[in-house]
Parts: sequence; structure tokens; C-alpha cells
Amino acid sequence: MAGVRIDLHTHSTVSDGTDSPAELVRLAAGAGLDVVALTDHDTTAGWEPAAAALPDGLTLVPGAELSCESSSAEGWPVSVHLLAYLFDPASPPLVAEQRRLRQERRGRLRVMAERMAADGLPVDPDEVMAGLGPDAPAGRPHLARALVRAGVVATVDEAFARFLGGGRGYYVSRADTPVVTAIEMIAAAGGVTVLAHPFAASRGPTVSASTIAELAERGLTGVEVDHPDHAPDVRARLRRLADELGLVRTGSSDYHGANKTLVLGQETTEDEQFGELLARAEGEPVRTTGATP
Repeated sequence: MAGVRIDLHTHSTVSDGTDSPAELVRLAAGAGLDVVALTDHDTTAGWEPAAAALPDGLTLVPGAELSCESSSAEGWPVSVHLLAYLFDPASPPLVAEQRRLRQERRGRLRVMAERMAADGLPVDPDEVMAGLGPDAPAGRPHLARALVRAGVVATVDEAFARFLGGGRGYYVSRADTPVVTAIEMIAAAGGVTVLAHPFAASRGPTVSASTIAELAERGLTGVEVDHPDHAPDVRARLRRLADELGLVRTGSSDYHGANKTLVLGQETTEDEQFGELLARAEGEPVRTTGATP
């Protein structure tokens, strides 16, 4: 598998990206990737259209990014994201929890939109919600794009900085899955789990090294080391920690299309680490002719 380019964290329009699942796999192939994981937030709805459009030579790793809660280094609750791969999407506990999370996100988005409208911002809550599929995850980027369209802000990043980020006036919290529960649900469904951007302090409070060690004992498979929000010294710390705990090390772009200034394949996973991730999962990637074995 020498020279294989592997990106294990991307998003489509099924959650908060701007490329459809079919467009995303075509773009991944065009970017020179050999392996791409589709990890939309709290849903597997993009798996089938991505697999149906998979270009020759590209391997698709079906996954999801689960919204979870853990504790920070100071012991306070902290939002964490858990990347899950190669699990059975029909697992009843998982289906029920993902449905609850999607409903939670939709209710949260409407409340934020209604608060903005009440304050005179040019946001129509009904229009924002109408732009979503009937069971699609609703994220703050949907509201951020509405603010861009209305000319209130120039970019999605500006919308988060001024209105939608944690602690901002329109931010609404949500009830996420305890991360240990999510790890156990994915393991029971035959999948593997990787803690996404665990030391990305720019996103807010982060988990501690001791928490990651505890999660490793509870079944966590890996950590996302090479991520755009991790500085070189942070990556070095995470790499050492992963090796000490026997965790798989991944690298990923966290691509969202036009919503973020990130490029497919901007960060990649080492071939050997990807092989180890596959070895620990019961599920199989989707491959086409000439795809990575």
C-alpha cells in the first residue's frame, strides 16, 4: 500500500458540507486520494449515494462523526466528536441514538434562528428549516450560510465568530451522547472509533491525556493526530500518547466543501495505521476496480 493517500474525515450535504456524497467521492478521486471516509454528523444517509458514484480506483470507508460529551482537563463537561467507521448502520441502539441527535440538532437550529429573527436579523426560521431534508442533520453551518446569503456576514467563519460560536448570544447547547456510550455502541455494531481533533484548543475546552487513556481502556480505537487544527507540537504530543496507549493514529482534512477553507487530502493517514484500523473492524470498505486492496 506504499504511497496510498488516505483521508478519513470528510462531510457532504447530508450533514454540513456543500458537496453531495456523489460529488465528494468524485472530488476525492480528482484530488488524488486512494481512500476517503465519508463521516457526516450523526447520520449514515450519504453512504449509499457515495458508494453508487464511487469512481474506479477509489476506496470508500463508510463512517459518521458522532456528537458526544466527555469532561475537560478541569473536570467540566466538554463537547467531543467521535469518528466511527465500518459499523453496522442498522444496529438498533445506534439508529435510535442517531435519530435522537438529529432531532436535537433540528430543534436547536430552529431556536437559534427564531432568536435571531426576534432580534431583527434577516433570518427566516421557516426558510432555514425548509432547506433541510426531512431527516437530515441540522447544524449551525446551515444558519451561518443563511447569514452569508443575507449579507450579515461575509463568511461562515465570521458567522461563528460573531453569532454562533460557544458563548455567543445565539448559541444553544445540546444533549450529546456520553462518549463511552458511543464507543460501546459502535463496538457492538462491529465498528471502530477515533477521537476527532482531541487537542484542538481553538475549538474550546479539550479532553485531557488522562481522559484519552481512560477511553482507550473502554474500547477507543484511535486518535486523530494530523488535523488542520493541531499545531506541530500538539501532533507530537498526541503521537507519543497514541503510541503509549496502543491507539491507531489517523490524519484527515475534516473537509466541508465551501464551508471551510480546507482541501481534500490536506492531512492524510499513514498506510500502516489505516491497515491497523481495518484489522480492528468487522465491516469492510467499499472498493471499485483498481481500488486499494
